Amino acid sequence: MSVDGETARRTEPGYAASDDPAPVSRATIVAYGCAAALLFGWFLFGWLVQQQGFVDSVGEALGTASALLLLVSIVGMARRHRR
Repeated sequence: MSVDGETARRTEPGYAASDDPAPVSRATIVAYGCAAALLFGWFLFGWLVQQQGFVDSVGEALGTASALLLLVSIVGMARRHRR
C-alpha cells in the first residue's frame, strides 16, 4: 500500500488507533534470525557433511522453512483468536 493510502485510511471517519498492527518485537526479529541461521546450517550439513547434493539440500532446507512458516502461522492464528 502506498504512503498516500496509509494517510487516507487514517483520516477516514471511524478509524481507530487500535486498527494499526502492533510493532514487531526485538525478540521476534532475533528468533527469525536464529531460525534463518539454523536453516542455513541445515542446508550446509546436508550438502557438505551428508554429501546428498546441492539441489536435494536446498529442497530439504526449503521444506523445513515451509514447515516452520506453517507453524508460525498456526501459532499466530491461535494467539489472535484468543484475544
